[in-house]
Amino acid sequence: MANKRVNNGLVSGFSKKSKQEKIKWISQTCFANPQLAKNILETYWHTDEKLQRLHDEFIENAVSNFYLPIAVAPNFVINEKDYVLPMVTEESSVVAASANAAKFWSTRGGFHAEIIGTEKTGQVHFLFSGSHQKLTVFFNTVKSKLLKETEGITKNMRKRGGGIVDIELIDSKKNLKDYYQLQVLFETADAMGANFINSCLEQLAKTLQDQAANYAPFSESEKQIEVVMSILSNYTPGSRVKAWVSCPISELGENGNILAKKIIQAVNIAHHNPYRAVTHNKGIMNGIDALAIATGNDFRAIEAGVHAYAAQDGQYRGLSKALIKNKTFWFELEVPLAVGTVGGLTKLHPLVKWSHELLQNPNAEELMQIFAVSGLAQNFAALRSLVTTGIQKGHMKMHLLNILNQLGATDSEKIAMVDYFKKNVVSFNAVEQELEAWRKT
Repeated sequence: MANKRVNNGLVSGFSKKSKQEKIKWISQTCFANPQLAKNILETYWHTDEKLQRLHDEFIENAVSNFYLPIAVAPNFVINEKDYVLPMVTEESSVVAASANAAKFWSTRGGFHAEIIGTEKTGQVHFLFSGSHQKLTVFFNTVKSKLLKETEGITKNMRKRGGGIVDIELIDSKKNLKDYYQLQVLFETADAMGANFINSCLEQLAKTLQDQAANYAPFSESEKQIEVVMSILSNYTPGSRVKAWVSCPISELGENGNILAKKIIQAVNIAHHNPYRAVTHNKGIMNGIDALAIATGNDFRAIEAGVHAYAAQDGQYRGLSKALIKNKTFWFELEVPLAVGTVGGLTKLHPLVKWSHELLQNPNAEELMQIFAVSGLAQNFAALRSLVTTGIQKGHMKMHLLNILNQLGATDSEKIAMVDYFKKNVVSFNAVEQELEAWRKT
């Protein structure tokens, strides 16, 4: 029988409690078996106190660690350079699919990738009830001052080749009454740049209001520019990367022509059918997210930006493209990505540092290309399975050990079941029945 929550109590000053006090309160308040709940949390602590303290300081109210496996996918050839990709994920077939696609294309010219752009965007959202023409003149007058006031913040970034690229006044009154934006373009070099961008935007907002308050042509009401918020955007169409593979159809295998045409048809379906497109793109993100987590990048921001890009024309569409030209199969992916190799967890989390070294310490542009290739590899592997053997054959084979663990199989039983299901269809019911039968022999 599942444990029932004893008390859904509220607590005051929880963040000020010690870690042990937090665990004691949670265990006694929220669990029927407090000791078991406490033991589970403590089981996942690091034995190295210094390392555990580092993890505790990543977030507020930390009580333990939540482990996901980190794996590697070898045999990636990207722009004629060999890579082994670190991947953090709980989905059984993701790493196997990546490795299979990497090996397949390693003998067919490998993957190719190129950067289309690296500009990121932030916005100061504000309300102005006066004359649009006067606001435009005002903006053009103070634009240089806006940039000047951020120089203390941008100094170090400018030394690394980044900084503010441009500021534009956007009139959005047709959407919301009195609504305008300062749309600001940034280059952030090897940093993802969220904190840098937000600091710049808040300074721009302050300068905008200060300058408006002393701008003589404005009426008293026009001088009261109301800043609503200043924040970066995770939609980064100006920071995009393209990855592709190609080979003669004859090199796709015995039925290469049929395979190529089926993959193209599957890609076309994802372009027109949003129900299929969501799952199609989820498969792409299986590869990108696993690499993002391993390298300490913000997979939630990446997901949001990619999915927005997939709906840029008003309908959600699949992100990859495929075609046959001159008897050559071509498969490509273009996605917006904002990634970093410095800042955040990159120098703090030991496994993040390990992952960057595994990837030969790429800069941000190189990492963008690796991300895109990882997504393309996942997409190719999924489509090849879908249009040939079906997705479940490979996926359920990989899921077999999860099922056996749920059923409490011993090591010897696992060996027997893995051997049996090499030639039989995997399902929970089939595994359960075969395991019961094997135990009776």
